Amino acid sequence: MTFSRTAGLLLLVLLAGCSTVSGWFGGSKTGQEPARLTEFKESAAFAVRWHQDVGSAGSNALLPAVTRDAVYAANAKGELFRLERAAGKQVWRAESGFAISGGVGAGGGLVLVGGGKGDLAAFEEDGKLRWKVKMSSEVLSAPQVADGIVVVRTGDGRIAGLSVADGKRQWLYERATPALVVRSHAGVTIGRGVVYAGFAGGKLAAIGLHNGILIWESVVSLPHGNTELERISDVTSLPVIDNEQVCAVAFQGNVACFELAQGNLLWSRELSSDNGMALQRKYLYVTDTNGAVSALDKISGSTLWKNDQLARRNVSAPYVIGSHVVVGDYEGVLHALSRDDGSLAARLKTDGSGIVTEPVELDGGLLVQTRNGGLYSLEIRAKD
Repeated sequence: MTFSRTAGLLLLVLLAGCSTVSGWFGGSKTGQEPARLTEFKESAAFAVRWHQDVGSAGSNALLPAVTRDAVYAANAKGELFRLERAAGKQVWRAESGFAISGGVGAGGGLVLVGGGKGDLAAFEEDGKLRWKVKMSSEVLSAPQVADGIVVVRTGDGRIAGLSVADGKRQWLYERATPALVVRSHAGVTIGRGVVYAGFAGGKLAAIGLHNGILIWESVVSLPHGNTELERISDVTSLPVIDNEQVCAVAFQGNVACFELAQGNLLWSRELSSDNGMALQRKYLYVTDTNGAVSALDKISGSTLWKNDQLARRNVSAPYVIGSHVVVGDYEGVLHALSRDDGSLAARLKTDGSGIVTEPVELDGGLLVQTRNGGLYSLEIRAKD
């Protein structure tokens, strides 16, 4: 995809001294009609275990969070909910005191949400506020918690490590930002004491969880093109990791995988995505900018299958469950694809509003939150 086709549907916003490009939240990002859904022979079916309404996310990409004992979800108005895992029944509701734009994060006995003016609130699991701090800019993604550190990414490109106990800053990682960047809801991925984050300009960084020191930085994609818009090549989705490698993908750029310890490049190939990926066992699953879902060999990057039947439907990042790959679209429709060949296996219509974030694992099934606030606990069952 090039900006010659999409610039008319992109919104330029002046933010923190630099320009950001924000995607089109309706249907197609290209101005072309989204692909129509066609009939297919279902080999599986979604089953709704429970459904709850938690209120609208507005234009934000709000994720539910799952802990050992509960499900947590939030809405743009500033409300945070604790729900029972098994039945979805509301246990408590708390007011954050600000409009929520990033969340929900959970871990270390905390439940965290962030706001558009830099507010960050940490609640106890019983709904009591433990602490509230002010960050340097808007919080657009879910805070992460690991080893007593809360990791928060802000809209100005900074990443901060805070104390779980009181929210005091332990470290700050910051870097120069290009003049024009894509406004992103991507946060960070944490594994084995390392924070992995993608940045504008196609860079991927590994940062120490306990000290914020850069361990290594590698190039996912280099900018190219004649105009500033064409030269945008930002990593706008979460990196994915396993025990061997970390992979990232850039908007208008490449998908690439690196070895964990030193960040040495394993392979790279052209593929544009602002949606995200999933990495499981031998395969890397990617939703590209046009809405096609592909399965790649994680060792070589070669394509095993590609399904483009959902083209231009603003397809979410993929989620792998059992023998299926699940994605959502701008009309709130969930699609299950076969892991073997990418063929459509099942479909479920939710509340008609967009599903912009990937599903979350819940008790052998999945948890999905729509833009209008529909929270669905689901499982997939094979048909006889």
